[in-house]
Amino acid sequence: MMENNKTICLGKAFASEEERREYFRKELRAKLPELKKIEGFPIGEDEDIINLSDPPYYTACPNPWLNDFIAEWEKEKANIQIREKDFYIDEPYASDVSEGKNNPIYNAHSYHTKVPHPAIMRFILHYTQPGDIIFDGFAGTGMTGVAARLCGNPSAEERFKIEEDFKNIYGLVPKWGSRKAICGDLSSIATFIAYNYNNSVDVAKFNDRVNLIIQELKNDYAWVYQTVHQKDKVGYINYIIWSDVFICSICNSEIIFWDSAVDHEKDIVHDEFECKKCKSIHTKRSVSDAVLTVYNHYKEKAFTKKKRIPVLINYSFGGKRYDKKPDVADLANQEKIDDLLIQNWFPKNEIIPGDEIGRLRNELINDVSELIPKRALIILSTLAKSATVDNRLNLIITSILQNSSWLYRWRANGKGGTTSGTYYICATPQENNVFNQIERKLKDFTSAFTQVKSADCTSSIYTNSSTTLSLSDNTIDYIFTDPPFGANIMYSELNFMWEAWLKVLTNNEKEAIENKTQGKSTLDYQNLMLDCFKELNRILKPDKWMTVEFSNTSAAVWNGIQTAIQRAGFIIANVAALDKKQGSFKAVTTATAVKQDLVISCYKPSKEFENKFASTQSDFAIWEFVTQHLEHLPSYLGYKNNTTSIIERSPKILFDRLITFYLMRGLPVPIDARDFQEGLKQKFIERDGMYFTAEQAAEYDEKKAQTQNFVQLSFIVTTESDAIEWLKDRLRKQAQKYQDIMPDFRIATQSLRKGDTLPELQDILNESFIQEADGKWRSPDPNEAKDREALRTKVLLKEFTGYVAAISLPKAKKLKEVRVEALRAGFKNRWEQKDFKTIVTLSEMIPQNILLEDEQLLMYYDIAKDRV
Repeated sequence: MMENNKTICLGKAFASEEERREYFRKELRAKLPELKKIEGFPIGEDEDIINLSDPPYYTACPNPWLNDFIAEWEKEKANIQIREKDFYIDEPYASDVSEGKNNPIYNAHSYHTKVPHPAIMRFILHYTQPGDIIFDGFAGTGMTGVAARLCGNPSAEERFKIEEDFKNIYGLVPKWGSRKAICGDLSSIATFIAYNYNNSVDVAKFNDRVNLIIQELKNDYAWVYQTVHQKDKVGYINYIIWSDVFICSICNSEIIFWDSAVDHEKDIVHDEFECKKCKSIHTKRSVSDAVLTVYNHYKEKAFTKKKRIPVLINYSFGGKRYDKKPDVADLANQEKIDDLLIQNWFPKNEIIPGDEIGRLRNELINDVSELIPKRALIILSTLAKSATVDNRLNLIITSILQNSSWLYRWRANGKGGTTSGTYYICATPQENNVFNQIERKLKDFTSAFTQVKSADCTSSIYTNSSTTLSLSDNTIDYIFTDPPFGANIMYSELNFMWEAWLKVLTNNEKEAIENKTQGKSTLDYQNLMLDCFKELNRILKPDKWMTVEFSNTSAAVWNGIQTAIQRAGFIIANVAALDKKQGSFKAVTTATAVKQDLVISCYKPSKEFENKFASTQSDFAIWEFVTQHLEHLPSYLGYKNNTTSIIERSPKILFDRLITFYLMRGLPVPIDARDFQEGLKQKFIERDGMYFTAEQAAEYDEKKAQTQNFVQLSFIVTTESDAIEWLKDRLRKQAQKYQDIMPDFRIATQSLRKGDTLPELQDILNESFIQEADGKWRSPDPNEAKDREALRTKVLLKEFTGYVAAISLPKAKKLKEVRVEALRAGFKNRWEQKDFKTIVTLSEMIPQNILLEDEQLLMYYDIAKDRV
């Protein structure tokens, strides 16, 4: 912040930004010994970490000034006139969100996962007011910080779209005004990008600086992209297509993949190809790689690399594009480039072991520099020299690395590109002109920086693990975060290529992923996420909200995240799936239905409620919890003039939330499912199979009356409890005979989880329903239901006892199939008896997918293992 021509930062005045930066870098240097004790401290030399940092706004390591910023921002709140003293949000943001990715901020620098900032703005505007402090501990490229800033300066288009949405949902427009943000990540490349998006850039100065460097680079190295057009006329290379060379397993001749496998007339790459010499037919599996032995001057040793030759040059001349086969002059120029000794620094980090990056060893790539064609490496190393003076130039380097590397694929359809989330190198990689890449990215960043330009500091950025945060308790007003997705993306491995150029690497010891090389299973991933969510719960103010955006098709990973969130102390209020194609939310009814991005809304209970819960009688506490929870759920959900069910208001999910709440506090659940459902009917108002408070029911009735249809949740039967709910729904409408139920029941139960035993339909009916004299089955009344429940519990516990006996035998083997409902009943029984050892032992002897995909079993196991 500028004041009287002075730079003011955290209460200190400086003559210039340079003076401020040097002062805080000196402070950071002194603090490094203590900061190195924090989990997730990155890998790098002290001076490289300090040079990459711009303290106190951004540190490429833990940031020791975060609490200072919070204290300053809290004082500033008093001067924001539109703030409400008693601001309170009692319902989650549960409306449709549809945002495309065609945005200069989104596209300027690629990253593995990003949520478009306009989508995040909607959540921030709902849950916060101007001046509030937002936190994102898995910030990636800092889109949460961008969204917080742009709430004070949205584009005209963003403002119009968001205001229209809020008018339709709430009947009013949001409170515009900048929010503050603290963004962190384990990855140095992520936080470096986030810093550049979230701190002011002199756009004109940056533009001039990069354009000058481009011109200097062209003066020295334009010749590497020159090719003869006709006689003495010189063209400018856009890209070069290279081809792998293979060895025929029959005649030992070389096979040039481009010549043998690519149909140039039809633009098709064939899986099978011919050896031109012996005419034998091959696939990539039946041939071996042709290799070359070359001397590495930089490491002073010989090494083997795959043989790859240039086969096509695309160039421009006179405003037109042409293709040509490399001629003698082109091959001579390539030899000159290959022989050139690079004088400037470039990274030579050995390729690390990893689940994904390990594939590079098969490509005979030994260090990170070998991912880059020699032309590009010459120019990038020269650009890196300039970046030692202005580290924002590293942003240009990292933004073009992938498209300037061997990872870029030529495609027959003309739409080349890299394969997201991998280090895949195809047999026909495309080497792009680096100058073109730099100029294109400069335009992108100019547009992005212009959009986020702001004179005030609205964010602070740190680099370390979210398992250990340096923030004080109860200081954050809202959390939006997009955590890792199990085994979907190997972040530290994929970031290695970028971070080597920054000279600061991710410390992956606490990286929250599933990874065989790192020895991290689904349970390890879940435990790391639990540690992170505990920290998020600690720093969030009571009665405030957290939104978790999550993508994974694995039910086990989804259950792990949901369990970690709840074990950390949050209460889930809404789970919806964001369909990015249709831009709509659809309720998630089962773990195995997770096929899209999830938006999880949860809240931290208020201190008053926690105190009241601890001091009241058990029966009163049950309904006090349900009342508070209902008040935090959306009262109404609609889509395209239809009223849709709210799954969180169903008796089953409400009971699940109650069970979790009690288990989290080490207490026995004081009520069974039948009594709970009866209590709901007596104390709350039922609408369409959902429960409301009186005030909420009135709102629901009013809004439903304005729509055409009610869309009931469709049952997806994957478990025995789902099957019982399916039968209840069917028999509630009309009593039916066994033979009338069976055909549809067989169809409905085709998607059962592997390892989960489903009893015969006759047994389910006998245990949970009533048969009339005419042979028809119906749902039981309340008194009959208690008798049925007691009978069923007895049967389930007997089956559970059989499992315990089976695993207690000498040399007992793991159980291949189990009845999940028996496990639930048995775990509940042993929990009440404080027999935690049996819960843990049996959990480790059942199919892992059953444990990981069942929320209740996983919760019992997770808590019990800490008490054995």
